[in-house]
Amino acid sequence: MTMTRRGSVVMAEPERVAALVRGAQKGDSLAMQELLDLLTPYVGRLCGPIALQDGPDAAQETLIAVFRGISRLRDPAALFGWVRAIAVRESVRVARRQGGPAPPLDLEAVPQRGDPQLAADVRDVLDRLSPEHRAVLVLRDVEGLDERTVGHLLDISTGTVKSRLHRARRGFRKAWER
Repeated sequence: MTMTRRGSVVMAEPERVAALVRGAQKGDSLAMQELLDLLTPYVGRLCGPIALQDGPDAAQETLIAVFRGISRLRDPAALFGWVRAIAVRESVRVARRQGGPAPPLDLEAVPQRGDPQLAADVRDVLDRLSPEHRAVLVLRDVEGLDERTVGHLLDISTGTVKSRLHRARRGFRKAWER
């Protein structure tokens, strides 16, 4: 199967994805397995920054929901958007269940770009944000979605997306500079 990169999504050819979806909908376990193999990295990239240490749990819940709901997907071309909506919903749900942001930690030395500690520090700062703020940041700043699409995925107004994004960015900056 040929893979292409579109934004932060690595995808197969649309015809192949459609064939896999149709096969999975008909109960073809090999098609479902190949589809899950294709979706797993994408789901992990979405769930990790939102659910943080519970990202693997959120990813697993997402993939279970995809497996159970694949028969209801009408348009195979909408697969990645449908999966993204499920992943965000499950990530926020799992993160909320775990009690929200961790207590602030003191970041005395900010690492330079390329330093392996940088990823850990970014994750620590994200951990201090609420799941709702992490979701907005990931969808807007990592996935590159517009405010309207983010609002649709999170079932909130565009104005709410903008205000959450503003607060999330401000909170991230403030935590980062500590």
